[in-house]
Amino acid sequence: MSEEAHDVLDGAIPPPRNPNLFGHQAAEAFLARSYQSGKGHHAILIEGPEGIGKSTLAFRFANHVLTHPDPATAPDHMVAPDLDAPVTRQIASGASHNLLHLTRPVDAKSGKLKTAITVDEVRRAGHFFAQTSGTGNWRIVIIDPADDLNRNAANAILKILEEPPRRSLFLVLSHAPGKLLPTIRSRCLPLRLSPLSDTDLASAMAALGLPLEGGRTAETVLAMSKGSVSQALKLLNYGGAEIVTAFTDLLAAEGATARKAMHRLADVLSAKDSDVIFGFFLQHLGEHLVDRARAAAFAGDIGSADRYARLATDIDEKITVSQAYNLDRKQTILSILEAAHR
Repeated sequence: MSEEAHDVLDGAIPPPRNPNLFGHQAAEAFLARSYQSGKGHHAILIEGPEGIGKSTLAFRFANHVLTHPDPATAPDHMVAPDLDAPVTRQIASGASHNLLHLTRPVDAKSGKLKTAITVDEVRRAGHFFAQTSGTGNWRIVIIDPADDLNRNAANAILKILEEPPRRSLFLVLSHAPGKLLPTIRSRCLPLRLSPLSDTDLASAMAALGLPLEGGRTAETVLAMSKGSVSQALKLLNYGGAEIVTAFTDLLAAEGATARKAMHRLADVLSAKDSDVIFGFFLQHLGEHLVDRARAAAFAGDIGSADRYARLATDIDEKITVSQAYNLDRKQTILSILEAAHR
């Protein structure tokens, strides 16, 4: 799959051709040494919050393996990919015969990414291995992220992981590994990545031409992004900070003022090409409810904690139904905002 079909935020560098990786030196060293030993695991579950560099690390490691196909002669460390090297150019353009990137496909009718990685995408892995079985080369599959696999796709991947082809490597990315099939997790070596420190996040943003040079904006981005480059980009380039402020003000409002605020926010979140900021808002709302439930539980208010937990579940169900039946997004958002306000 070419990088153009991948979901890349405005201002970001597509992971296949990103020369920069910050904050994960220990993970890089582990992967390089494990590969050099010749005893590396055939499936690695790279897990951690969204936007901290999992995909960039996966492509960097894939580049490392394909550049040094003999583990015995591979270096014990990884370096930034050479953007002019044939291996890197092939990976970046989606033309590598030795690397398959499984991610959500584009819907031919809408031109937008589908909501899940389907079993048809996983079947591409079967064809990929069949076509390259006699080459003797490494064959690498990046599942990005495995959280997006629907049930049939997850079961299909599991079958391949149970009997992996020779000289195959699976890099399974996950933002929430607890939601994966336990049988998939059990067949992978877990590699946990932590959110970026403020220093590493600032370095990453500077590398994208968005330096955080002090002041209230920088403090807000560092605090709200929680070590995630993608969250920082959404805050800076997609109006995420304004969305959070509007939601906070809405919760404090009453009566007609609250209703007007709900409609203004719903208009923004349901506008054309608002998928990114809508997803950002849902994540923020989910974190808000979890924080409220946790605070209530710590305070001994089990009833309130239960109500917040139930509300989070109800909202997830509303979103699932809305997406499944292509319901009007604004009405769905208004329903969610009303429930959150209550």
